[in-house]
Amino acid sequence: MPRISYLDDNTETQESEMTEDNGPRRILVKAEGKTKISDDQFNHDVLIVASKLKKYIKDKHNLSTSANVIDRLSDIVRVTVDRAVDNAKKEGRKTLMDRDF
Repeated sequence: MPRISYLDDNTETQESEMTEDNGPRRILVKAEGKTKISDDQFNHDVLIVASKLKKYIKDKHNLSTSANVIDRLSDIVRVTVDRAVDNAKKEGRKTLMDRDF
């Protein structure tokens, strides 16, 4: 199992940990230094390809699709992705993976 290091801004700690030879390790980094984008900026973006969803519903279920469905489904996708991102961050990764969902 890889060794996990929770690093702070202390480079002295990083150097001493790098000299130890205890096998592979994973370094967890903090994301607080990055620019944060307002959540309001993304609350109105459509995340679903409306034409493909409407075609799927029409072809498979022979139903029409209201425009409100696209907005609501985008909201559901946002919540699901935010939860998956939290899972990835808890594991110390910067890459969102299928297992996070």
